[in-house]
Amino acid sequence: MFDAHHHLWDTSVRDYAWMDGPWADPLRGRFDVARYESASGGDITGSVVVQALQTVDETRDLLALADGHPVSGVVGWVDLTGNTVAETLASLPGPLVGIRHMVQDEPDPEWLARPDVRQGIRAVADAGLVFDLLVKPPQADAALAVVRALPEVSFVLDHAGKPDIAGGGWEPWASWITAMAESPNVTVKLSGLVTEAAPGWRPEDVLPYARHVLETFGPSRVMFGSDWPVCTLAASYARVVDLVTEVLADEDRAEVFEGTARRVYRIER
Repeated sequence: MFDAHHHLWDTSVRDYAWMDGPWADPLRGRFDVARYESASGGDITGSVVVQALQTVDETRDLLALADGHPVSGVVGWVDLTGNTVAETLASLPGPLVGIRHMVQDEPDPEWLARPDVRQGIRAVADAGLVFDLLVKPPQADAALAVVRALPEVSFVLDHAGKPDIAGGGWEPWASWITAMAESPNVTVKLSGLVTEAAPGWRPEDVLPYARHVLETFGPSRVMFGSDWPVCTLAASYARVVDLVTEVLADEDRAEVFEGTARRVYRIER
């Protein structure tokens, strides 16, 4: 099994400002490779660790950890609004496979429409890298517009666009997912859904969202991500795996649990 989305951090070394209250107390501390391997049960053939800070220093640290066992690649961060994106990307050593910006936290819902941002995303694609989209419903329209405007860019939609599962929100999310799937340059992660559900969630609360993602994108454009350790706010690693397994036909498991991620992120080992 290939895990296309997890994190590593040590809150005694760096301040993660998004951990802004007691809700985040379980996420504080050292979440390193050894702890990740223990949580995943040792069944991982490879993984992609994803940035959680908008600093190049964190990206360099994550790249230093990526030796293929189990971390095979890194989705890092660079300042997309600057004019040195290409130079910064070229300076990053190790298996950088993609770039992500926390668009969900931008106060401007049209941030992805900015010319400088789009130029930065083009530079990411020119470097042979994927761009991970981290958005919430307020940024949905801008996200749809950017994937249509930049067909040469390979986009990966994180956490299925963070639907409002806790609030029972189906539309307009479901129609938006269908529209996103119409762009062949977009793939999607089955990740992060349990933390969008209400406390005490049941599988039947989450599974319709996962099924809709699979039905619209198809297994060859869907990849599994644990979102560890964030997922532990709502479920164990094993329970997240079981939830995804429940919506997959046997013939689809190889793609969702490994093939799609390796192909999209161009990871062989």
